Amino acid sequence: MPDLALTARGPLDGRVAAYARVSVTPMPAASRLSLRARPDAVAALSKALGVDLPVKPKSSASKGSRSAFWLGPDEWLIIDEPGKNLVAECAKAKILHAATDVSERNTAIMVSGVNAEATLSAGCPQNLTDKAFPVGAVSRTLIGKSEVIIHRKGAQAFRVDCWRSFSDYVFTFLSEAGRDS
Repeated sequence: MPDLALTARGPLDGRVAAYARVSVTPMPAASRLSLRARPDAVAALSKALGVDLPVKPKSSASKGSRSAFWLGPDEWLIIDEPGKNLVAECAKAKILHAATDVSERNTAIMVSGVNAEATLSAGCPQNLTDKAFPVGAVSRTLIGKSEVIIHRKGAQAFRVDCWRSFSDYVFTFLSEAGRDS
């Protein structure tokens, strides 16, 4: 029987908004893990996951295809290629933690180009300038009326993770903002 998680269509498949100075495109499917743990579990969980869990606000870490985003003093979002069993990897740590697979709850949108920052700023109250939000920075914030997680992947590239049920709203909002930027 095929793995439906790997063959299912994403909520934004086929949608693209490309303008002269910015593009808004759906990202491929990914495995996602919501991880909660106390500070004494960070080292063991980092070893089990193969990536150092960041411990400073707005920070991220990556190794290979895996990324870890700091969302709070005891909370991370781990993202990797689709099909990875991140919950099973955490279980190897044999330390108290809460790991929940949220792969099907979220989807991601890439906003890139010279006007990427301006496009996001049209609906985001957070300061996304290079100085306040450098490459590698990550934060839970808002786009319009929807909660999102923004990760600055490059000088002109931002990953926006949102709940699938809000993805049409977020994609449309960013597409309209991109057209106007």
